[in-house]
Amino acid sequence: MKRVRQGTRAIVWMLVLVAIGFALYALVRSRPHDVPWRPLDLADPVGMFTGRKLAGLADGFPKCRQLLERAGVRYQPLAPLVSGQCGYADGVRLTRGGARTIRFAPRDVGTSCPVAAAEVMWEWQVVQPAARRYFKSEVVRIEHFGSYNCRRMYGRSKGDWSEHAAANALDVAGFVLADGRRVTVVGDWKGNAERAAFLRDVRDGACELFSTVLSPDYNAAHRDHFHLDQARRGAMGWRACR
Repeated sequence: MKRVRQGTRAIVWMLVLVAIGFALYALVRSRPHDVPWRPLDLADPVGMFTGRKLAGLADGFPKCRQLLERAGVRYQPLAPLVSGQCGYADGVRLTRGGARTIRFAPRDVGTSCPVAAAEVMWEWQVVQPAARRYFKSEVVRIEHFGSYNCRRMYGRSKGDWSEHAAANALDVAGFVLADGRRVTVVGDWKGNAERAAFLRDVRDGACELFSTVLSPDYNAAHRDHFHLDQARRGAMGWRACR
């Protein structure tokens, strides 16, 4: 009787493993972008591990640049910068053209390559679909407050260094549509329902791509912008979204 029970358990475990195998096969076939071992492609839909893969680009500048090039994204590599505790070695400046239809204002901004790669996916998979959904138009310009800034968090004299100190963050203030309409965080977060819904959708979508996303829901310091950064902890799945 004992051998019969052991044989039955073995058959059950075999059936469970077969079921798991079929489930994984179905996942790979139907949603390959959700597979953790699939190489990152900026043209893919956002998957369960996309944010981790983007944050992991911090350890592979050549790989990050190859991703931009393969996606048809135009950029200018930036010379490495070292300034005390601040600086970057993986800076790029995204430019309009090629596969990108959005430009930055007041001018093209330089960021770390992982931030740039996440911004491209945000533009393609989140911002433009949301603009078409709410406004029947597309975003042509993202207004920002900059990226690189050699400072500690919140400008304090002591404490942790900001991700801005490594150009690993971007502060987004608003969006300009092709038809001339302008949607800003400071003016529309609590304003017109349609504009407010758009801003919340693009904020929530950014949370799937950046390690940290801070908005007016976080504190008064972010009442007029979204803080988007690619802190290294994001590669381990530790994200902050407010």
